[in-house]
Amino acid sequence: MTMKMTNDTYCVTVRGKRTTERYYRDANGWLKVSSRGRVFRATAEQVLNHLLPAIAFGERLGLTVTVEHTEIPYWQTPAAGADPTYPAPVAHDGGH
Repeated sequence: MTMKMTNDTYCVTVRGKRTTERYYRDANGWLKVSSRGRVFRATAEQVLNHLLPAIAFGERLGLTVTVEHTEIPYWQTPAAGADPTYPAPVAHDGGH
C-alpha cells in the first residue's frame, strides 16, 4: 500500500504554554486555526513564516511542533469537523 503524502494530508500543530495553533490545507488553500478557534486563510509563505521560527527556536521559546498525517485529506477528518471550515468553504467569485 502506498502512503498518500500530499500537503492536504497533514496537520501541523504548534503548542506553547498558553496557545495552540493548527495549520492545514483544505480544498481552497492553507488555514490557521488559533487557540480561540478562529480560522484564518493563509498563503504557503505565511504558514512557513509562522512555522519556521517555531521549529528553529521552539525549545528556547517553550514551543512544541507536531505533525499529524492522515490517509485522507485532513480537512475531511473528524478531527477537523470541529472547525468552522468543515466541509471546505465555498470560494467566492469576488462579486462578479
